[in-house]
Amino acid sequence: MRVHAIFGGIGSFAVKFRWFVLLVWVVAAFGIPRALPSLSSVTQSNNANFLPASAPSEHALTLAAPLGANTYLPVPVVAASDQGQLTAADQVWLSKLQGDLHHVSTVVQVRDLGRSPDGQAAQLQVLSNVSQGGGGTGATTLVKDLRAKIASDHPPSDLSVHLAGAVAINVDQQNKSGSTDSEIQLLSIVFIIALLLLVFRALLAPLVTLIPAFFAVLIAGPLVAEAGQHGLKVSPLAQILLIVLVLGAGTDYGLFLVFRVRENLRAGIDRKQAVVMAVERVGESITFSAGTVIAALLSLFAATFEFYSNLAVPLSIGIAVMLLAGLTLLPALMAIFGRAVFWPSKTQEGTGKTGIWGRVSSRIVKRPAATLVTGLVVFGGLAIAVSAYTPAGFGGQTNAPAGTDSAAGSTILSAHFPSTSANPTNIIYRLRQPAWTAAQSLSAAQSQLTATGLFSGITGPLNPNGGQLTSAQLSSLHAQLGSPQALPPVPPPGSTVSPSVYQLYRAEALYISPDGLTIQFETGLKAGDPSTTAATNAIPAVRTAAAAAMRTAGASDYGVGGQAPAINDISSISNSDLARVIPIAIVVIGLLLALVMRSLVAPLYLIVSVGLSYLAALGLSVLVFIKLAGDGGLVFFLPFLMFIFLLALGEDYNILVMSRIREEAQLLPLRDAVSRALIATGTTVTSAGLVLGGTFSVFAIVGAQQGSTQFRDVGAGLALGVLMDTFLVRTLLVPSTVMLLGRWNWWPSKLGKRDAELRAEQAVEGSSV
Repeated sequence: MRVHAIFGGIGSFAVKFRWFVLLVWVVAAFGIPRALPSLSSVTQSNNANFLPASAPSEHALTLAAPLGANTYLPVPVVAASDQGQLTAADQVWLSKLQGDLHHVSTVVQVRDLGRSPDGQAAQLQVLSNVSQGGGGTGATTLVKDLRAKIASDHPPSDLSVHLAGAVAINVDQQNKSGSTDSEIQLLSIVFIIALLLLVFRALLAPLVTLIPAFFAVLIAGPLVAEAGQHGLKVSPLAQILLIVLVLGAGTDYGLFLVFRVRENLRAGIDRKQAVVMAVERVGESITFSAGTVIAALLSLFAATFEFYSNLAVPLSIGIAVMLLAGLTLLPALMAIFGRAVFWPSKTQEGTGKTGIWGRVSSRIVKRPAATLVTGLVVFGGLAIAVSAYTPAGFGGQTNAPAGTDSAAGSTILSAHFPSTSANPTNIIYRLRQPAWTAAQSLSAAQSQLTATGLFSGITGPLNPNGGQLTSAQLSSLHAQLGSPQALPPVPPPGSTVSPSVYQLYRAEALYISPDGLTIQFETGLKAGDPSTTAATNAIPAVRTAAAAAMRTAGASDYGVGGQAPAINDISSISNSDLARVIPIAIVVIGLLLALVMRSLVAPLYLIVSVGLSYLAALGLSVLVFIKLAGDGGLVFFLPFLMFIFLLALGEDYNILVMSRIREEAQLLPLRDAVSRALIATGTTVTSAGLVLGGTFSVFAIVGAQQGSTQFRDVGAGLALGVLMDTFLVRTLLVPSTVMLLGRWNWWPSKLGKRDAELRAEQAVEGSSV
């Protein structure tokens, strides 16, 4: 066939020019990471950075722009005295620091937000024009430069000065994530090598199989990072999934080829020709397998939530690089090492046993209906558990990593400033008249919000930084002092305003815009920390309360911003994206399956089998983590990622098994073809499934050790799905369905008629005997 001739040509090239191919890949693997940025330098840890502009929480950010919450990236700098009250010398040093920080690259303004109510701490706010995402090299450099400037200014011995807030926490998380990535990569490689040693019973085979995947990881990461520097948003999940997916799927593709080479060697074929013939036969399966994964990933572009849509490019790049390595580098390595790859196992002609898959195949072809019904009952029972699915853990890790500078800053912030300042839910209003003349309305609005019982605390224009100002004081102070943003750190000579009241009024810069027309309340939610499910579920009531208080405040517009509102929007958008992307992914992958199967019937039940496997795996995850472990729910994007990955990766094994059945059916009746195909591919599929499932398990274990329920849920869910798909669906349910459908599997191709002819020939031969 023409397709086989194409892949035969690729194999011949890789074998003939094997040393040149190896040299190119070695140069690329070592040169590209040095020439391009690292992937960890461009990640963005805040999921809210991926929301579309139409999201209500994004509207709140836009509304808060006059407060400096949208135009520039804010980085809090907090200082606390360990000897009690801040001294005059401390204040002088802080004023000098404010001026010095202004000279740091990308910093456009440094605001003094005043002292804490206890007088023991002070807060500056650095505003930078780097990307609002809070991640990437811009934010990393900013945080590094700010910390260096603080250190070079030599704080007084009694002062502890640290960065706080989301930007500093994100940068410290990225640094921690970099070590987590290395740990996952190392453990995955060790696991894969150990498993392949057991599978092949050979010393070189595991390394030869894994080297192309390892090179693909080294090359794909910097390529994605380069795209990240040109506008692509990369989440920590994409960063780690790239490693897991490329190592897992890449090893699978390697197994497809290596097992076929071993089969050819045992059939007595020359070592170089064995490699060429393996690429000729398996190259199509590998290419279409990678194609289904890329197609499923590209369907994510239909998602409105950029957290999903921005997974498409990084992971597609990884799979594309892996495909190229699997078709060129791996055949070159196999040709270089020859039979030594499988030493000390036997590859001589006639060696090899049918093993367990010989027994399994004989049972399936004899009792396909019983096998299929049993599988449907088991999978259907697990799928019912999906009804108990509860989304949770939307926000992921929001705390600063222990022992970091941002952790120390967060401690100062929570100890000396209102609890609402650490991770507030902000209620923003656009007023019809300046706050200075509408202070009584603002007081009434704050009282109305407090009366709802939704908030554990509220700070705003009348109690900045936890202090207290009356409506009359606010109006009077503005008349005497003007805009709080323009005030110096200490009262000017001759001022009649007391120092404590002066500092409170200076803190109004955080709550009232310079023109007085935009104000905000910082609130704490009684439902709990903004990262929790309870807080997320409370947001609709919070928005209703904010809308009601808008009329009392005399405002023309309002918004509710912060982590919990963003998470609420993420949940809503995620559900709608799931309904939008699934049909597209099914249609695209169905078309690819129809091309590789040359059939309109086979793709239908193959996709249904993946859907059933997906529901069963999700149901099992619900039983394990919600029912048995007692978790409040599973991370919100688990159903989405499980469907996309299991649809794509499950079809990898479908393509391998069904392609082999089709190949054998060219010469044998269907019953014999299924049996021969299972014997030939059973070990390959189970080994590949163990590798991929084990790699996702490493992902889950490391995530659990790091305290990330997001990574634990995703890794465990995908591992369960892959293993169930491998040992039950691909090797039992799909072959049973093939047997029951008979010649209709291949409709409308001519292969169905060919099966009838072969069975007739067997019947004639049997009668003649």
